[in-house]
Amino acid sequence: MGVLMSKKQQVEKVQKCNAVVSAFQAGVKERAPTAKQGDGDVEEDDGPVRTSASPEGKNAEEAEKEDTDSSAAPSTSQQASAATRDECKANNEAWSRLRDGKGVEPEDLDKTHQLTPPAFVRPKREADDDQPVEVELDKKEQPPRDEMCDVCEVWTADDLYPCRVCTRMFHDGCLRELGYLRTEALQEMRDAAHTVTGWSCYYCDNLNLLLTEEEMYSLMETFKQCKIIPESCLVSDELLQYRHFVSKQQFEKDLTDEQEEEVLAQFASLDPEKKGHIEWSDFLYFESLAMLRKFRTENSMMRLLTAKERDKARSLFLGLDLDKDGLITRAECRQAQSSWFHNPNKDSQSCNVSISQVGPMCESSPGSSGSERSKTGDSRPVTWADFLKESAIYILAARPNSSAMHIHLPL
Repeated sequence: MGVLMSKKQQVEKVQKCNAVVSAFQAGVKERAPTAKQGDGDVEEDDGPVRTSASPEGKNAEEAEKEDTDSSAAPSTSQQASAATRDECKANNEAWSRLRDGKGVEPEDLDKTHQLTPPAFVRPKREADDDQPVEVELDKKEQPPRDEMCDVCEVWTADDLYPCRVCTRMFHDGCLRELGYLRTEALQEMRDAAHTVTGWSCYYCDNLNLLLTEEEMYSLMETFKQCKIIPESCLVSDELLQYRHFVSKQQFEKDLTDEQEEEVLAQFASLDPEKKGHIEWSDFLYFESLAMLRKFRTENSMMRLLTAKERDKARSLFLGLDLDKDGLITRAECRQAQSSWFHNPNKDSQSCNVSISQVGPMCESSPGSSGSERSKTGDSRPVTWADFLKESAIYILAARPNSSAMHIHLPL
C-alpha cells in the first residue's frame, strides 16, 4: 500500500490521493474474510485487490514498469547525453589545468610510476612593479647553479642538466618520471643543455606562468567567448576567427584584408614544420606574450628577467659598445635583440626558441613607448638602461624550447 500511495502522490493532487487511499482500505477490509479461506483463494483475490483498488494505482504500476525498462536499455538520446557529459568533463579538466598554469597535459601522465608534478603558484604584481629597475652595467651577477636536482634533491655531477634561464638542475630520468618530457624531447634536452644555446626547464619554458591570476582570467574569458578549447590544435580558419573576435572586442571592427594576411603570416610562423595546424602550447605562449605586452610596462617586464638573462644582455651590450662610452646605436640595439633568437646548431631558417609576431602594441598600452622609439633613426644613441628595457620582451620570448616564432624580429 505504501508503494501505491507514493505513486499516487506523484499523479494526483493531495486531496484526491487521500480519497483513493480511503477507498482502497475499505476494499481490503471487505475482502479479509474471504482471504482466510485458503492460500489458493488468497492468490485469486490478490489480483482483484491490486487491479480494482483504483485505476490510478494501475497507471502508477505502468509508469514504474516504463521507468524500469528505460533504465535497463538507455535510449540513443541518453547515450548522446552521456557522451556530452564526458566531453564537458574533459573540457572542464582542461580548463582546470590551464588555470593551474600547466598549459598542456603531457601524453604520458597516466604512467603508474610517475612522480607528482609540482604545484604552480602564479605571481602577483607588487606596488613598485612599474618603477624603474637599476641594473649595473659593469657588475656581472653570475649566479651559481644549483648543486642538486630540483626534483629528487640528489647530486650526481655530470648527470645533471642545467636550465639556461634559471639556476635549476635536473636529472633526465626525473623529468621523464614527472611526465613533462617525451622521449624525443628528452634527447633534445640532452643535446642542448650543455651547449651555448642551452635548454629551458618546464618552469621557464612556459611563458603562461608569468601571468597573474587576473591576467590569466582575462585570457581564459576571451578563449571561452571564442569557443577555444584548451589543449586543442588550431587550423588557420580558427586562428582567423579568433583574431576577428578579438578585434571586435577591443576595437569594435573586423580585421582588414591586410590584417588577415598578417594573421596568416603569424600562423605560418607558429607552424614551422608545415603541419597545417599550430600546437596548443605555441598558441598559449603566443597569447601569453601578447598579454604581457598589453598590460605590463617595460619596467615590469624587466623585473621578470633572471640573473642569467641579465648577464647575457650585459655581455651583448658590452660587445657592441666598442668605444666603452656606455652607448650603442639603434641599429646595434636591434642587432643585439635579433641575437637572442640565433641558434648556431640549426639551419638559419629555424630557431631554437619561440619568436613570432605578437602584433604591434597599441599606443594606449603601457609598453607602447618602445614601438615609438623604434621609428627613430638608426644612429640614435641607446643607453644600457634603455637597451635592457626595450630588449626585455625579446628576452622573454626567447625562453621556450619550441621551434615556433612568437615575436617579430627587430627590423
